[in-house]
Amino acid sequence: MHLLASITVLALLIFFHETGHFLAAKLQGIKVSGFSIGFGPALIKKQFQGVTYSIRALPLGGFVSFPDDDQENEDFCKDDPDLLSNRPIFQRLLVISAGVIANLLIAWVVLFGQATFIGLPSQAEPGVLILDVQQSQAASLSGLSPGDKILSINGVNLGTGQKAVEFLVNQIKSSPGQIISLEKSKNGYKETIKLTPTEYAGIGKIGAQLQPNIDSVLIPAENFKESINYTNEKFSTLLIKTIEGYQSLFTNFSSTSKQLSGPVKIIELGAQLSGKGPSGLILFSALISINLAVLNALPFPLLDGGQFTLTIIEAVRGKPIPEKIQLIFMQSGFVLLVGLSVLLIIRDTSQLEIFQQFTKH
Repeated sequence: MHLLASITVLALLIFFHETGHFLAAKLQGIKVSGFSIGFGPALIKKQFQGVTYSIRALPLGGFVSFPDDDQENEDFCKDDPDLLSNRPIFQRLLVISAGVIANLLIAWVVLFGQATFIGLPSQAEPGVLILDVQQSQAASLSGLSPGDKILSINGVNLGTGQKAVEFLVNQIKSSPGQIISLEKSKNGYKETIKLTPTEYAGIGKIGAQLQPNIDSVLIPAENFKESINYTNEKFSTLLIKTIEGYQSLFTNFSSTSKQLSGPVKIIELGAQLSGKGPSGLILFSALISINLAVLNALPFPLLDGGQFTLTIIEAVRGKPIPEKIQLIFMQSGFVLLVGLSVLLIIRDTSQLEIFQQFTKH
């Protein structure tokens, strides 16, 4: 059930992202030829009012296509004013960025909906929750596993909420190569373990994904102002942490690249969070929606940020970039995206508990 909820949330967030592009085009009178979830061969295809809707074999995202993309089509007219390529730069940038805007908006709405109609996490439970651990890293080697709750470090209680996570992270970062003592709890059983953070560029790392220990009990917001304040604070925290995570991918690639997650790991993470109740599933929805927004904003081929960058360059040059260069740019991005996704799927699947148990027999 938790796994199904995780898959459903991920599919819906991809759908909302593509719907953002679709609506931004349609509302401006720009012609759209296709709306697809996934890449590769179409499993289901249906045409309605000139738009081909499809679900495809590779669940690695989605795309909205335009008549400009298929100039060999008999119905294609290069001078049609309703083609995306013939619209002003501002309108095209709006269509390109609409998916990112949609995901950010969905994340905010989800958090606000929880605060207003369901309730706020009480965060009364102390400690920090382990969401995931990297194989052969300090955390996994010491016996930490997903679902463990860290209560204290070197005898100092962590407290609750985001401050507990920040305190633990700061202590780990400042202790590279030093033995630290952690008190952990799982299923009511407490245990003290010792581990040594690995040093990366002078900073300690243990290879674990951390999250405030969410209390499944939700407390109704006292008023509208409290709902807004909670939403804005939670949204900004998730957004800033996500941006910082992608920044570290460039500034400290050797360490951060090991934390990259593919679809398998994302779904597993969603199943773990949904097991914490409605607040966990809502957190997963907001977190993944913000991640989709930030990821797509990067100026890489095949991502919205790449298209946005090409359009800005066109505006500066005063003329479009040659089609041959654009094609090479997009094709290289497709190969990179599919190759990376396949590698992550293989790696993450091999690290699943059920897979590891199977290989032991």
